[in-house]
Amino acid sequence: METLESVVARELGHEGIGRLVAAFYRRMREDELVGSMYPDDDWDGSEERLRDFLRFRLLGDPVYQLKRGHPRLRGRHMPFTIGEAERDRWLEIMDAAMEDSAVSEAARAVLRPFFAQVADFMRNADGT
Repeated sequence: METLESVVARELGHEGIGRLVAAFYRRMREDELVGSMYPDDDWDGSEERLRDFLRFRLLGDPVYQLKRGHPRLRGRHMPFTIGEAERDRWLEIMDAAMEDSAVSEAARAVLRPFFAQVADFMRNADGT
């Protein structure tokens, strides 16, 4: 059985992750529920951090860790209220971004559970 990392490396690589994250942020900028959590003056920085994180986690690229240290994702997201509605919207936008950036079905099949686990881990509020 192939690992998440091996499928992503084969199907997406650095460039594919870059396209996915760019498609994600195009949609995120327009979203009223979760897009409003992002600072207006740091869209490019937010995009860079997610791109670097995914390349770190899925491809072993050390850039994220060299710039930011340990991901500490939950702690970094604590200032934002993230409930089920926010989690679900984030996942919807990521799924649409995978469609927009032509992520293969093989890669989607392994990325969806990964994204669902990460998004659920970010929840810090009960309910919606």
